[in-house]
Amino acid sequence: MRGLSHAKPVHQPHSPSPAILPPMTRPPDRRPQPFNPAREVAVRVLIRVLAGEGFAATALDSALQSARLPGRDAGLATHIVYGTLRHFPSLDAALSPLLTGKTHPKARALLLAGAFEKLHLDTPLHAVVNEYVNLARDARLAPPGLVNAVLRRVEKADVPDVPKWLADVYRGAYGEQASAVLADLLTPQPLWLSLSDAGVRMLEEDGNVVHPGIQGTERVELAQSLRATRAFMQGQAQPINPASLACVDALGDVAGVRVLDLAGGMGIKAAMLATRGAEVTSVDVVARKHDAARANLKRLGLHAEFLTHDLTTPLDLPPAPAVLLDAPCTGSGTLRSHPEIKLRLTPDAVAEAAALQAQMLPNAAALVAPGGVLVYSVCSVTKQEGPGVVADFLAAHPEFQPESVPELDVPHVAAGAGVLTVPLGGVDGFFIARLRKGV
Repeated sequence: MRGLSHAKPVHQPHSPSPAILPPMTRPPDRRPQPFNPAREVAVRVLIRVLAGEGFAATALDSALQSARLPGRDAGLATHIVYGTLRHFPSLDAALSPLLTGKTHPKARALLLAGAFEKLHLDTPLHAVVNEYVNLARDARLAPPGLVNAVLRRVEKADVPDVPKWLADVYRGAYGEQASAVLADLLTPQPLWLSLSDAGVRMLEEDGNVVHPGIQGTERVELAQSLRATRAFMQGQAQPINPASLACVDALGDVAGVRVLDLAGGMGIKAAMLATRGAEVTSVDVVARKHDAARANLKRLGLHAEFLTHDLTTPLDLPPAPAVLLDAPCTGSGTLRSHPEIKLRLTPDAVAEAAALQAQMLPNAAALVAPGGVLVYSVCSVTKQEGPGVVADFLAAHPEFQPESVPELDVPHVAAGAGVLTVPLGGVDGFFIARLRKGV
């Protein structure tokens, strides 16, 4: 994750070569100081994300791979993108009184990034102004005069950075812990890795810092891009949030067990299941995701089978003793790592997601062998998508009974027939239910 070129010099009118002029008559060098290319990467990613053209994680990853920035600059670009999105509501409110008329999306993204640096990173004012004025001019993103005036005047606005309706969802889910959770969602996301012993050794030998984590993960501070580490390239490291890994562990011991990984997406949970010795078949409606999953499994030296299927319709497969349905959801439990979600999410979208999950869960249940286990999970903290879906399912399917979730190291609270992981300290918010089918 990485480098753009520096700013181009301002065009000068034709004149004799400065090399042949006496020193006292040289024209003054009016070229601006070059801006840090990390900021251009960040602003261009923000333009895409704020336009709804993608998610920050994929847009930033692609931009950093193309830019090839040094590690420190890649870190700055990442910090600006995610910080701006986490604080978007208050930043937007702070900028609005200083802008008249319609602001071009490119200028708006640049001003948001500059305001974030000034108000939350405590970058010195002169540095913020110089960097973003030069960027505005040389990358042709905004009128330099506007950027200069606005960034000098912008001050913090007392506006919550999580929409009220969504903050109320968190309060309903976490009670007295909600205030701490909402504050924590505005902090940077740590890097969680599932590591082999060799992976830990490789990372530490290469100057990275590995801290003990939870749920079988480690919290890692990298001195370089993850993809550039020996541990990653040699298949000894897999990024995964502890709460996500808890969904896998909720199945219990899967060594030698046939497991269906439903709505498997990019195959991260399939990889974790295969690491634990399961015979995995991963199913998703989007065929191209299988290619990424296969490539990742190959890197890890693992194997799984893949099927393309729409799980809102029945799937004709032999029943399996263990089934994991990590259903598509609103992602409301991942606001720290995917802060753009809160800018797009609506109560109607929650209802639509719950309706989709309610279609998928009975089809997943039909694939569970008698006496087998079904784990249902979503990375959402809304009642509709978690406890609500499972309660309705159990009422219609008395052959299934809820069980306690095993091997759960992450902080959690009870939630209907399952649990909610508590999104503090970089852990995502997941609802997890473990259901046993009668013999």
